[in-house]
Amino acid sequence: MTATVAVRFYAPAPALAHYISSYYDSEIDAGDGLPVRDMLHPEWANIRITLSGEIRAAVGGKPLAGVPGAVITGPTSRATAFETDRATSFGIGLLPLGWAVLIGGDASKFADRLTDLVEAIGEAAADELTRAVRAAGDSAARIAAADALFTARLATISHDDALIARAHAALTDPEVTSVVALAERIGIPVHRLERLSRHAFGFAPKLLLRRQRFVRTLAVLMLDHTQKWTPNLDPAYYDQAHFHRDFQRFMGMAPSAYMALPHPVLDAAAPARQAYAGAPMQTLHKLAEKDS
Repeated sequence: MTATVAVRFYAPAPALAHYISSYYDSEIDAGDGLPVRDMLHPEWANIRITLSGEIRAAVGGKPLAGVPGAVITGPTSRATAFETDRATSFGIGLLPLGWAVLIGGDASKFADRLTDLVEAIGEAAADELTRAVRAAGDSAARIAAADALFTARLATISHDDALIARAHAALTDPEVTSVVALAERIGIPVHRLERLSRHAFGFAPKLLLRRQRFVRTLAVLMLDHTQKWTPNLDPAYYDQAHFHRDFQRFMGMAPSAYMALPHPVLDAAAPARQAYAGAPMQTLHKLAEKDS
């Protein structure tokens, strides 16, 4: 039996669209072969609830270790390596507003970390979400359960979306390439942007802009492995050496070494996410306009 990988994406309830990028089901089975392995690019935060099997993972080159059954990965600026023999899981992609409102607290404290969900939202809330998802009989029921819990949580929290939403929109605009331009687009001074960026987005604004130009380039290759790096470099790069330095920083290896590896999960997820949201990566997810 050969390995099989399936990833399916689903939209959250409309009221949650600015907070949750997607729900997603993952089914991985190594069959009779070696464990299925892959290396994920930097992302915004995600919650993953294991439904069956075990997943081993690590961020930033650390040794692989079994992850909690309900795990939250904070915003990442380094690759996440993982492997499994077989596992099914339900994921919840959290946009920066989702972190600020549905999770709360300083995102930088969870950045580049895999953490038990209890640490982020408390035992009662983590147990309620995990139980509801695992008790559901199929994808539709899992989505309905998650929608209900997050919609109820949203209704109890006082929040102002405008500033973080403007920052998110600016970060996903390839025309914004400097910290000064980012601050001007949002309409706040640079010193305030530094605080906002770390608290809501997990990293300093300079690193976030660097990460965005990197994933814009990587996204092209994730959708079509026959493409070459040089003609697809983001305009914010000076030259190929500039891109190579970023690749080493974010993925921990050279581009050629990364592309030589098999990517069974990303090869399933990137086109599925592109079809679902028009972007193959969560970090490129744009906020929809709110109804007036």
